[in-house]
Amino acid sequence: MTRDQRRVASSRVVNIADLRRLAQARLPRAVFDYIDGGADGEVTLRENCRAFQEVTFRPRNAVAVGKCDLRTTVLGAELSMPLLLAPVGFSRMICPRGEVLAAGAAGKAQIGYVLTTISGSSVEDVGAASSACRWYQLYLVGGREAAEAALVRARRAGFTVLVITIDTGTFGFRERDIRNGAGALIGNKLLPKLRFLPQLVVHPGWLAAFLRDGRMLTLPNVIVPGRGPMPLAETQAALAASVVTWKDLRWIRNVWPGPIVVKGVLTAEDAQRSLDAGAAGMIVSNHGGRQLDGVRATLRALPEIVKAVNGRAEVLVDGGVRRGADIAKAICLGARAALIGRAYAYGLGAAGEAGAFRAIEILRSDLSRALALLGCESVADLGRSYVDVPASWATQPL
Repeated sequence: MTRDQRRVASSRVVNIADLRRLAQARLPRAVFDYIDGGADGEVTLRENCRAFQEVTFRPRNAVAVGKCDLRTTVLGAELSMPLLLAPVGFSRMICPRGEVLAAGAAGKAQIGYVLTTISGSSVEDVGAASSACRWYQLYLVGGREAAEAALVRARRAGFTVLVITIDTGTFGFRERDIRNGAGALIGNKLLPKLRFLPQLVVHPGWLAAFLRDGRMLTLPNVIVPGRGPMPLAETQAALAASVVTWKDLRWIRNVWPGPIVVKGVLTAEDAQRSLDAGAAGMIVSNHGGRQLDGVRATLRALPEIVKAVNGRAEVLVDGGVRRGADIAKAICLGARAALIGRAYAYGLGAAGEAGAFRAIEILRSDLSRALALLGCESVADLGRSYVDVPASWATQPL
């Protein structure tokens, strides 16, 4: 066991905030801020977490609860708990083979993993790392021909569900990344990297691992016809030029034979458009507060989407989950499952696969304890009667 693995396994690491502190100590500032930061004033980033604090529990006391059953199914896949690891771009920058290790942690925990197009690891390597539920998130960087080729590879590698993100009309203004010049760290030019020397020399472990891993220079799942893998340095411009529209969803429906999930749904109108496009599920998400700042927290938007969908698709929620009790609250408000991004990325930054697995197990213990204290034996029995929602939430459009 490495020193970092021993740290995350210690009795002092009891919550996600502890993993965050370990990641902050181990990673260069530019890398940590890439994980930790949001868009503009980071209002939505903070509100995602605060919304969970506003919802309170209504427990059933004097109830003898045995072992709590956390199992559920999402789009036909059996999960050991209602949790998936959300797509996190540039995970290989956080630690070597970051996407492979995250998928491995999800597989060991028997939960879902969502791989992003903006990945430094191939769909084949990630697919081989887990036999559990694997989803692929598609961006149209590189054009339709490159996208179709990636979908064929993803299908062969065992990915069963396609996730389409609709909230990247342009790149969010992430002030921390701009100040830090994080893009230069993963680019191909040497001179811009010199500004990072003070950060890197005090994080020799991360630097050595980053160099051994090849520095993540291309996107292996975006093979541009006539050019090969897309250079990582082109990612931001490519994302801004490849907005996914509802028309694209109709085309994607024809080339992907499995279920499609639309990520970035925050209004009843977009929920209906997703249903019209044939979505089997949708993820209530504001991109972790990294795109448009000032939108509603995802937990606050969740009831509107659940009502609009009315059982015609499965609804998941992403953003702000830091404790197992947060997952329970999301389920009570109608979500089928929750996704985490930063929570496991902190674990990756702290100790690689062991850290990501520790994040999952912390949330598992939290959720089991929350159910026992609620007097509820199964996540399947959770519902609206177990929570109180602020009266002010009723003023939002439904």
